[in-house]
Amino acid sequence: MKETMLQQVMTEPGKIIFREVNVPTPGPDQVLVKIKKIGVCGSDIHVYHGTHPYTSYPVTQGHEVSGQIVKTGEYVKDLKEGQKVTIEPQVFCGRCYPCLHGKYNLCEKLKVMGFQTTGTASEYFAVDSSKVTPIPEEMTYSEGAMLEPLAVTVHAAKRFPDVKGAKAVVFGCGPIGILLIQSLKAFGAAEILATDISDTRLELAKSLGADYTVNTMKNDYTEALLAAFGPDKADVAYDCAGSDITMDQAIQNARKGSTIILVAVFGKTAHVDLAKLNDSELDLNTSMMYRHEDYVDAIRFVKEGKIQLKPLQSAHFAFEDYLKAYEYIDNNREKTMKVLIDVDPSEE
Repeated sequence: MKETMLQQVMTEPGKIIFREVNVPTPGPDQVLVKIKKIGVCGSDIHVYHGTHPYTSYPVTQGHEVSGQIVKTGEYVKDLKEGQKVTIEPQVFCGRCYPCLHGKYNLCEKLKVMGFQTTGTASEYFAVDSSKVTPIPEEMTYSEGAMLEPLAVTVHAAKRFPDVKGAKAVVFGCGPIGILLIQSLKAFGAAEILATDISDTRLELAKSLGADYTVNTMKNDYTEALLAAFGPDKADVAYDCAGSDITMDQAIQNARKGSTIILVAVFGKTAHVDLAKLNDSELDLNTSMMYRHEDYVDAIRFVKEGKIQLKPLQSAHFAFEDYLKAYEYIDNNREKTMKVLIDVDPSEE
């Protein structure tokens, strides 16, 4: 193994450099992972544009990741060299109320690799073994790098406890929206109506599990909802778009006493009709990241063939072309789903 490696650093919005640093030595409870693939997500784009509220510069990015263990610390017993793995990027204190009650995704001091602490965008990455999850040998590294966003949607699906047999609406058919459609179906949702303003995205959503679709730029959402589900409407609506428009559509058209779950991150303060929310006694819930059990379910669903990841892979870029990946996303927003960085281009 070589002694030095390349590490990506975003020094300021829109500017990326690569620096040569020493390959880290894993601690006794750590493993050293040779990074294979890194996914680029919407939050990374916010960092690229300088609009992420909780990230400062310089920062090494990378939180959707797959790799192979090349070295283990002396106390590590349940992982071995050569294993395919993904890394769960949450750094939590383990001492606050949420952590002590099993909700470490809500840690009062939560940090996420690639945003508030060093991310995985380097050729090798040393990490606590507790944050490493093995993936099946038959799973590709590209699929492994997509387990993080899939875990987001698995967790979101579970936020509605009666999803089996439910009728659901998913607002927004970006990668998270389409992964959520598949996750809901994997958990047994009966029918799903998907909305977006892109016919391209809606076609992909339909091919991956949506029963009904509506382009709300061209057609009336209320009419589409009634045509799909009748006067009883939906049991639950998930907002994966994160805009005043989609949240208002959800609130104004919800069946009284039903549930709305916010999955998207609002980029600014929302302005929504809380009077209508109250008048209809709607449950407005939210979903924040994931926990280990969500990764377990995500891996199982992919292994069982209930969720397809490859159709969402839009483009690959070499590690040194990290900046070009962002430019590609900006220039191809309508048709782009998941862009992957090939840190190690020798393996898929």
